[in-house]
Amino acid sequence: MKTSTKLFTIAALAIFASTGLNAQTVEPLKASKGFHLGFGVSGGKTNDASPFDYGLGADARLQLDMSNYVSLTATGGYTKLFGKDNNLDYDFIPAKGGVKVFPIGNMFLLGEIGAGFAIKDGSKTSLIWSGGLGYEWNNGLELSARYEGYEQDSASSTYTRANGQYGIRLAYSFKL
Repeated sequence: MKTSTKLFTIAALAIFASTGLNAQTVEPLKASKGFHLGFGVSGGKTNDASPFDYGLGADARLQLDMSNYVSLTATGGYTKLFGKDNNLDYDFIPAKGGVKVFPIGNMFLLGEIGAGFAIKDGSKTSLIWSGGLGYEWNNGLELSARYEGYEQDSASSTYTRANGQYGIRLAYSFKL
């Protein structure tokens, strides 16, 4: 099994093992909708075909709860992918929108899409898409695992056909 696949599998198992699932519990819809603001840090391992080795980032996420089961998200921050070659790094500012679905209690599935605005000269803006799963505790702490893919223009100095990372995000959010 590849190292990046092992990392993603371990993170997913840790999230599921810590949730204490109870399929008989169904929560009613929230009486009031609300906003949450969260700040997170993330790290990840790129896929084997990528010219990058690993990535680190920080972000802020605004979340609008539509019900107990669905939330809309807007995420922005800073990400740096470190190249396997010391000369090839990719720094960008991700701006993504997404949907968070809570199928069981505080466990969630998240899908996002957006753009990664390159900082380094010669790099182009990337299309970013991601999917993952995680858990939100009632005290505001959140842990999630995801795959994030990057699609670039072939004219970019950091272009590669197979580019993405398996990442883990640790965050804290509070209600606005």
